[in-house]
Amino acid sequence: MKKPNAAHPAPRKSRGILHDLFLFFARRPAIPTLIEAKDPDTFEDYVHRIRQRVGISVTKYAVLNVHRIGIEAPLELIFEELLTWNDASAWWPNHLATVHRVEGDLEHVRMLLFGTRGSRIPLFTHNAIRIQRSPGPTDLDNARYVLYETSGGYPIGVFGIYLRSRIAARGENERSQLFFMVSFNFYGKRDWPHTHVINPLWEWVHNRATANILNRFKRLCESRFDQLQKG
Repeated sequence: MKKPNAAHPAPRKSRGILHDLFLFFARRPAIPTLIEAKDPDTFEDYVHRIRQRVGISVTKYAVLNVHRIGIEAPLELIFEELLTWNDASAWWPNHLATVHRVEGDLEHVRMLLFGTRGSRIPLFTHNAIRIQRSPGPTDLDNARYVLYETSGGYPIGVFGIYLRSRIAARGENERSQLFFMVSFNFYGKRDWPHTHVINPLWEWVHNRATANILNRFKRLCESRFDQLQKG
């Protein structure tokens, strides 16, 4: 097998829990991915476009954040890679939050803390609301997405992975744009008494991990595309 282009090295698998902590939390991501809510026009434009496609309600959950990264690879290759998401995916912190595909598919996914399948309460559980595997007939952005309702020991809400073609007017350079979106109320309660302490901490943890996940996923997809181009 040919080695991937040095410009796009594929991420190596983590060696354990401490290595996960280093790769996904201690390390600063090479490319910032968080779409800052302090830039309301940009943030609302991105969120509005995604809501239009996936039909997420804003009456029950508040959109906490959206992360975006550009990937120089075809949409089909990227989405196929997303559909293989499992406990061997090098781009995910599988030693900390092990991916368990219930019945082997992505319709129902449990995230198990430290891989403890015997635990009665998983870190969180994803139940698919919709998996859009190909663009709709009127979709000019070639969008594909996976939308989950999330429950369990983790904050309850909605988690979405959204993929579309670049929009040049937004200054997007790479041909494909990947978004991770989380929409929820902390533990399902708007008035939970300690959100002023918990939310900033959770946001830092979530943002750092998500940025590193997206950076590693970008490297994986671009490396595989390089290999395909070289034959």
